[in-house]
Amino acid sequence: MADHIGQRIAARRRARRMTQADLAREAHVSLSMIKGCERGVRTPGPSTLEAIAAALSVDASLLDLAYIGTAHRIRAALPALSASIAAYELPLDPPQRPLPQLQADIRDAVAWRLAAQYGRIAAKAPELVADALAHLHAATGTSKADAARLVVAVARAADAVAYKSGAHDLSARLIDVMRWAAVHTGDPDTCATVAYVRAETFLAAQAHRAGQLVLERALDTMPAPIGKRSTATRGALHMRTAVVAARAGDANAAYGHLREARTLAETLPEGIYLGTAFGPASVSIHEVALSVSLGRDHIGRALEIARHWTPGDDIPAERRSGFWIEVARAQLWSGSPDDAFESLKAARKHAPQHVREHPWAREDVEKIRRLKRSDAESLTSYAEWIGVV
Repeated sequence: MADHIGQRIAARRRARRMTQADLAREAHVSLSMIKGCERGVRTPGPSTLEAIAAALSVDASLLDLAYIGTAHRIRAALPALSASIAAYELPLDPPQRPLPQLQADIRDAVAWRLAAQYGRIAAKAPELVADALAHLHAATGTSKADAARLVVAVARAADAVAYKSGAHDLSARLIDVMRWAAVHTGDPDTCATVAYVRAETFLAAQAHRAGQLVLERALDTMPAPIGKRSTATRGALHMRTAVVAARAGDANAAYGHLREARTLAETLPEGIYLGTAFGPASVSIHEVALSVSLGRDHIGRALEIARHWTPGDDIPAERRSGFWIEVARAQLWSGSPDDAFESLKAARKHAPQHVREHPWAREDVEKIRRLKRSDAESLTSYAEWIGVV
């Protein structure tokens, strides 16, 4: 039996037929870190451990028996994150990082958000948010717009932590910071991206009709798209509006926005535009979400998509995971709990931290356990991991 963290990492890596370079790339850590850990000369900190565990599709506690858990560390970081935006509109302390270092650190935070590595974001977000705000208050002239974009990017990464962990009031405040900073960019695409993120507030409150109207107003005020970035930004906003309209029960509007998104996606390669994934694959993933949001009469479309297509590794881990969570719900509603459990296992493989904090995943695991009279060991293990037993 492996007796230190590095040996456990190496054993799991080999079982998944990954090289050390593969693992470093998937975990967004250096190759020297992986090599050092496996040799036992370096010990990964909690954030790095979580990133490695996510890349290996295992819980971090299987690699480090003393690990206290991502959720605990995230919740411990939330007060400091809240404090960092308490007076966001006022200049306080001077920035601690030089601008090039801050830019690099925020790029890392954006990558962690797309990879659903919330523990890593939580560890750095309070100081990054504070520094980004300090640079914005100190900026003048054309540099003010660039500094404002940094605030939007880092507040969005921090919001992912708050929203996924259920701190919806903090999430709404971070979105207010994004909206305030976006005005300083003078960039319609950045403002539209913030409108996309703002949908979370309406989803959390289940104020779907209000959310639909707000997002449609944002679409109406956008200028005609010019170039890839603005086309993708408009398409992503249509994509998000489609799902919110579906939650509001407005099927005609939902499908109309989805058609607009698909038309725009046909002109672009799948990619990350202003921090948001958009392209044909992303539209297909949102079509699944739309079908599940509209309810049982529409889930056949979600099941049909999943039978013939699944998102590839070019899609961010959080979105891949979300696809499988939505598919699992459709399968459960259609009377296929075994298939639903397989989909939830696939979701965990792509983004464990995302699944563990997702309320639908928790609800569906509980329901599958009720339906399965002969409880499989793997199902019990999954339920223990996600925290429903």
